[in-house]
Amino acid sequence: MTTNPTGPSQLTTSTSHLAPAVERRDDGTFEMRFTSTPRGARLARRLTAVRLDAWGIPYATEAHEEIVLIVAELTANAVRHGHVPGRDFHLGVRTPADGRTVRVEVTDTRAERLPRRPSPVPDTAGTEETGRGLLLVSRLAARWDWHPRPDGPGKTVWAEYALPERTMPRE
Repeated sequence: MTTNPTGPSQLTTSTSHLAPAVERRDDGTFEMRFTSTPRGARLARRLTAVRLDAWGIPYATEAHEEIVLIVAELTANAVRHGHVPGRDFHLGVRTPADGRTVRVEVTDTRAERLPRRPSPVPDTAGTEETGRGLLLVSRLAARWDWHPRPDGPGKTVWAEYALPERTMPRE
């Protein structure tokens, strides 16, 4: 579960030194580059949580928690499987004008490690503690996939989350 910081205004103040890398728009788009480290993935998750709340998808709702979990899994995969020394990963979170979905995109610069579709039946006998991230994403998201990065080496993994009627963002 994510926690609610003092509010979105704290985000603006505490990250002002990151202004060139952050696009602040009121059109339902949040984009930022993060270091390809566990700390970068944690920060991506936290900033997404703040932004979702500001968009009217409040903390402690199922939609908020599930979208943040999708971000956590995709960014952790970018750090673990898409890491290239000296290269960042890019996070984009968008709510289209219809307000019915939230799209999460995570782009890394490693082209040779491509995501594999998880088995529809998880191996419950296995003792592995990792390797279930995309299975979780596939269960939470309405749909997900990946495509090659258009502007260089790497890939973008994306997921679309269908918002229930009661948690659609405020206009």
